[in-house]
Amino acid sequence: MGLRDNLQLMLERGQDSPLLRYSLGLECRRAGDLLAAIDHLRKAIEQNPGYSAAWKALGEAHAAAGSAERAAEIYEQGIAAAQKSGDIQAAKEMGVFLKRLRRRPTAG
Repeated sequence: MGLRDNLQLMLERGQDSPLLRYSLGLECRRAGDLLAAIDHLRKAIEQNPGYSAAWKALGEAHAAAGSAERAAEIYEQGIAAAQKSGDIQAAKEMGVFLKRLRRRPTAG
C-alpha cells in the first residue's frame, strides 16, 4: 500500500484535516491525477484559508491542468492569504509563479 492509499484510508476513517488534504493533494498531483489534487487542495484551503502552502500547490495544480486563468486567480488569493498570515516567503514565491504565468504566450 502506497502513501496515497494510506492517506486516503486516513481520510475514510474520518481523520480529515488541512494537512491531510494538502498531503493527499500533493500525492494525487505526483500521480498525475490533477482533478483529485485540485479537489483535495481546495478542501485544505476551505478548512484553513491561511494555509499558504496549499494555496501555492493549488495554483500549481491548476497551471499543470492547463487552467492558467484559474491558476492566476488562485495565486492572487494565495498571496493575499499569505500576506495576511505573515508568510512573506510564500507570498513572494506565489508572486514569482504569477509573473511567470502571465508571461506565458496564450494559444491563438
